[in-house]
Amino acid sequence: MTATEQDAPGPELIADGVDKEIYASNQRIPVGMTHLIVAGLCVAYTAFHVGVMNLYPLEPWVYRLIHVGGGLALAFILFSSGIFNADQTDGRPGMARGSYLTLMAPGAALVSLAFLKVVSIYLVGGGADAAAAKDAILWSFGYPLVAGTVWLMVMGWFLPGRDRARIDLADAFLAVAAVTVALYIIYHAPFLRLRAGTGLAKDADMFASLAGVILILEVTRRLAGLALVIIASVFVLYSFVGPWLPGILEHRGYSMSRFFTYIYTDQGILGPTTAISSTYIILFVVFAAFLQASRVGEYFVNFAFAAAGGARGGPAKVAVFGSGLMGMINGTSAGNVVATGSLTIPLMKRVGYKPQTAAAVEAAASSGGQILPPIMGAGAFIMSEITGIAYSEIVIAAIIPAVLYFMSVYFNVDLYAQKFGMKGLPRSELPQFRKLAKQVYLFLPIIILISALFMGYSVIRAGTLAMASAAVVSWLTPYKMGPKEVLYAFEIATKMTLQLVAVCAAAGVIVGVIALTGIGTRFSSLLLGLADQNQGVALFFAMVVSIVLGMGMPTTAAYAVAASVIAPGLIQMGIQPLTAHFFIFYFAVMSAITPPVALAAYAGAAIAQSDPMKTSVESFKMGLAAFVVPFMFFTSPALLMQGEIGEILHVFISAAFGIYLLSSTVQGWFFGPLSLPLRGVLMIAALGMIAGGWLTDGIGLAAAVLVWAVQKRFVRPETVARGRD
Repeated sequence: MTATEQDAPGPELIADGVDKEIYASNQRIPVGMTHLIVAGLCVAYTAFHVGVMNLYPLEPWVYRLIHVGGGLALAFILFSSGIFNADQTDGRPGMARGSYLTLMAPGAALVSLAFLKVVSIYLVGGGADAAAAKDAILWSFGYPLVAGTVWLMVMGWFLPGRDRARIDLADAFLAVAAVTVALYIIYHAPFLRLRAGTGLAKDADMFASLAGVILILEVTRRLAGLALVIIASVFVLYSFVGPWLPGILEHRGYSMSRFFTYIYTDQGILGPTTAISSTYIILFVVFAAFLQASRVGEYFVNFAFAAAGGARGGPAKVAVFGSGLMGMINGTSAGNVVATGSLTIPLMKRVGYKPQTAAAVEAAASSGGQILPPIMGAGAFIMSEITGIAYSEIVIAAIIPAVLYFMSVYFNVDLYAQKFGMKGLPRSELPQFRKLAKQVYLFLPIIILISALFMGYSVIRAGTLAMASAAVVSWLTPYKMGPKEVLYAFEIATKMTLQLVAVCAAAGVIVGVIALTGIGTRFSSLLLGLADQNQGVALFFAMVVSIVLGMGMPTTAAYAVAASVIAPGLIQMGIQPLTAHFFIFYFAVMSAITPPVALAAYAGAAIAQSDPMKTSVESFKMGLAAFVVPFMFFTSPALLMQGEIGEILHVFISAAFGIYLLSSTVQGWFFGPLSLPLRGVLMIAALGMIAGGWLTDGIGLAAAVLVWAVQKRFVRPETVARGRD
């Protein structure tokens, strides 16, 4: 390439649109005054959280109830029960509006009655306090709330609104039901802390909690699909059928009152999962929204294109770096695939990648962002909260595994490009690296976040500083963030948060069942029994459970549930807490690219128009290192930065070479095409190198050299096999 060609002006907006708001297929897009009202509610929701975390702390129950209740209400307003089709813009086929309103009226009236009763309690008292009868306000609140909620929810299933610009009335009243539940429990919280889950609980407490659980599961269905709803429903059912189950599954069973009042406390829905979603998760979603509103995210992707877009298979390498970085911040694998994949997948196809391979690369890179420090899609903070291990220790431990994972994906795309003789994008179509390097200060928000955390600032303070810095650095770009852009960032932050609010609350239901029934302890005992004190076997079972629980479930919920069920058993077997939790976390993350239910891969397949199952298999192969390296955590603690510096360097270098050999095996390319027997030998070499011991390193290196010699024709296969005669 000549100097003239290298310095030719390239388009600086190749990533234009990466930061645009993405709408789900069932998401409403209000217009006019409706849009202003909804946007105002979204801004208020985010501003409330930022204000409480930084300025005026609230009592935890009250704060979490507003977090869940407000999130549910906004989710019903913004997301329909059905999918919007391009040719359906108004009305309900076959039903006049008057008939629909008549059919909806009973549900709306019942919910309104319950809402007005709660309002009257705040105004004049008379709720289900300690002195009230067990069946107090049952007919004016309990029965109407549950009956109205179910009525309106079922209507939404069969008669969803088709006008994307209009808020459906049935959903508006479901939002009112969500607010009613929150208001009731907030008012009665002082009593519920003492009587919830006991025989002293009032019937109204039970019906409020029952309605809340129904609303949570319905919003989870709308925003995250049926997988988590089914799992949570099975756990709820388990609480009632325990007396009729065999073996370790048996328990004495619980009444409706005891179960539902217990589940809507800080032992369940208001417990660890909601504590995390109402602090760390929403904080970093707001941070991601600020990066999006200031278009700093576009800069990250443009920077990646300038650095690697012209290399062999360039767009795939851009996806590895750009999508990994964005995935680390926004915390959702599938969401990140949709955001960055809309740009990278078509470009990968253009330079020669098959559709399913392009989608698989994007899915693997976006999922890898969840294990990339320092944010890890909020995973580092969640793990710190659950384990009590310092955040800094978790981040340091995550470095080598994350580097190995991204090396694996990078090697795979590079070897694939070698195998098929691919080139990168023309330099004339790429941004100029020299020009983008002058804007390297746009990385300051992430640098400030990391620095503040290691200087000892709290996570909340560090996240807030990073958020503010994202706005400040935007003043040095054409996309300055003023009051309007800050409000927009708050608005989209709420929309990005709603799915996580729902899934964390649904995961709270599962965590509550585990705590109430003790199934977690018994499962740990079963794990110990099956493994017969063999840590390798126990880890294999833990891997399977983590992946199964994570299928169709966002990382946060998958890890929280899996850690509750599996981690105690692994720790009891003598595995270090950090190792056990990292192991579970990695497989919870990798469930997004594990067949048969691989949400990130399916999202990429939709963009690439490829077969979802083939894409999920391909993404599994791309991220294969993440299925091998975790098993080395407990045999080689140095992979988690535990041990002497020499040992850590040895394990890292050995594992890195092993990852390259593993990628060569997957792609069938090692200095040329690999035959099946040689791929088998190279797989043995790869596993030997990754294992990290000196003996296994020697075996792995010898096997790799043998394959290299055969590939280079220094040794013929028949020469190697002659000793078998």
